Amino acid sequence: MDKQKVKLLLAEDDPNLGTILKAYLEAKGFPTTLCVDGQEAYDQYLKESFDFCILDVMMPLKDGFTLAKEIRKIDQKIPILFLTAKTMQEDIIEGLKIGADDYITKPFSMEELLLRINAIYRRYSPDLDKSMQKTYFHIGEYTFDFSRQLLSIQDKQQKLTSKESQLLKMLCDNANDVLNRSDALKRIWFDDNYFNARSMDVYIAKLRKYLQDDPNVELMNIHGKGFKLVINKNRVKKQK
Repeated sequence: MDKQKVKLLLAEDDPNLGTILKAYLEAKGFPTTLCVDGQEAYDQYLKESFDFCILDVMMPLKDGFTLAKEIRKIDQKIPILFLTAKTMQEDIIEGLKIGADDYITKPFSMEELLLRINAIYRRYSPDLDKSMQKTYFHIGEYTFDFSRQLLSIQDKQQKLTSKESQLLKMLCDNANDVLNRSDALKRIWFDDNYFNARSMDVYIAKLRKYLQDDPNVELMNIHGKGFKLVINKNRVKKQK
């Protein structure tokens, strides 16, 4: 199924997180309906047709487990991903009994959420847009393996942190174009406030240092906009 037609039901009672998740998912091509409690989500589910459910476990009026049970009575096959701040074994067991496809524990990165959605949906639709699955890049003389969080050039390897990897992947996805500062902050740090912006500047400085061994690669600050990963001789190539 074309990912542009995969319609998501998102139930999240935190209005800030819910709004950010909805904006991110729609930017990635997934039409998303946001509900702020379990009862609203169930009512919306009855009104519309959805292809995928992302349900917060702890919600007012109707919790995520109860909502999932009611949805499962109607559709045994619809993919369900739980969002939870809990890590208790009994919660995981409860979700599996209901038929959850996966869990993701808060706090999580937007990139991780997208990878989990794709992984779940591939079980149901193997032909899901393959471009969403690409995690290996050539950056000039460098290779970047996002799945392993590894940046390499010749015999030199640099293990990246999770945020460094997420940020570098966003730069690769937008190679030779401007990566908007606010978009990167909301996706990776969940908020584009001043303190997170300063933190991101530190990560940009680290990535710039990691990429300094190839003179044809430049990580530029674009004043008032964001950043640009410029590859002068070899534009970024993506592989599966």
